[in-house]
Amino acid sequence: MNDVPATATRCGFVALIGAPNVGKSTLVNALVGSKVTIVSRKVQTTRALIRGIVIDNNAQIILVDTPGIFAPKRRLDRAMVRTAWTGAHDADLVCVLLDARAGIDQEADVIFSNLANVGHPKILVLNKIDLVSKEKLLALTQKANERLKFAETFMVSALSGDGVDDLRRGLAARVPLGPFHYPEDQMSDAPLRHLAAEITREKIFRQLHQELPYQSTVETDTWTERKDGSVRIEQTIFVERESQRKIVLGKAGATIKSIGADARKEIAEIVGQPVHLFLFVKVREDWGDDPNRYREMGLEFPKE
Repeated sequence: MNDVPATATRCGFVALIGAPNVGKSTLVNALVGSKVTIVSRKVQTTRALIRGIVIDNNAQIILVDTPGIFAPKRRLDRAMVRTAWTGAHDADLVCVLLDARAGIDQEADVIFSNLANVGHPKILVLNKIDLVSKEKLLALTQKANERLKFAETFMVSALSGDGVDDLRRGLAARVPLGPFHYPEDQMSDAPLRHLAAEITREKIFRQLHQELPYQSTVETDTWTERKDGSVRIEQTIFVERESQRKIVLGKAGATIKSIGADARKEIAEIVGQPVHLFLFVKVREDWGDDPNRYREMGLEFPKE
C-alpha cells in the first residue's frame, strides 16, 4: 500500500444488498448527494440496477442499488431477485445493509446464507442506528460478524446522514486502483428517460397505495429538447386491466393530472430545466409475462 502514489486513482463497483425497506435507496442518495434512485415506503420499488456515482478525493465509487431480496412469488419478483444476486457477484465490494431495528430477521438470514457464496470483500452497514440503543447495536454487530466474515462494519443513519461520510471514505479506500469509468460531473448513468419513468412510477405508488398493486409500469416514449431551453416528455403508464386504467385516470382525469404535476416538478428539479410532461394510460394485458418489458427495465426474463 505504501508504494501507491498519493495521486493514484481508484474506481470500483459497490453492490448494496439487503431486504426490502432497509434503506438502500436512501443510502445511495445520501452517499451521492443527489436523488438518483426511487425512494418509497412501498417495498420492491427499485426494479433495475440504477447506479449512483460518488467521487471521494481520488476515488470513484459506482453504487449498484439492487432490488431488495425477498421471497419471490411472481415472475417479475424472480427476475428482481436474480438481478440483485447478479449485482452482488459482479461488484468489487458488497455492502450488506441491515435494518438495526429488525436485526438478523428471516429475510436477512437468507441473505447471509447466500452471501457465503460471494467471494468479494463484504462490508456490513447497520442502518437506522438512531432508533436503536448502543448495546443492541454492539450485540448485532457481534452476531452478524459471527455469521459472516465482514472486512469492516459501519453504523449509519441514511436518513439523517449520520455516519455516511465515514462509510463513503471507507468505500473509497477499498475500491481497486484504476482510472475513473465515468466523467466526474455524471451523478448517475441511469438514462434520464429511465429516471423520469421511475419518478412518475413513484408518484403513482404514492397516490394510489393499495388500489394499484405492482401491475403497472411507466415508459418514456419521447424526450424532446426545445429551443426555449425546456424539455417535452411523453410517457405511457401501462396497466393490466381497464379497471386499473380508470383508477389511474381518476374522476374527470383528476388523479393523472395530480400524478403528472408531482412528477413534472421533480423531473424539472433533477434535469435543471422546465419540463412539459404528457402522460397517457394504456392497458397492456399480461405485461408481467412479456420478455420485452423486462429488457426495458434492465431485468433478465426468467424462463419459468
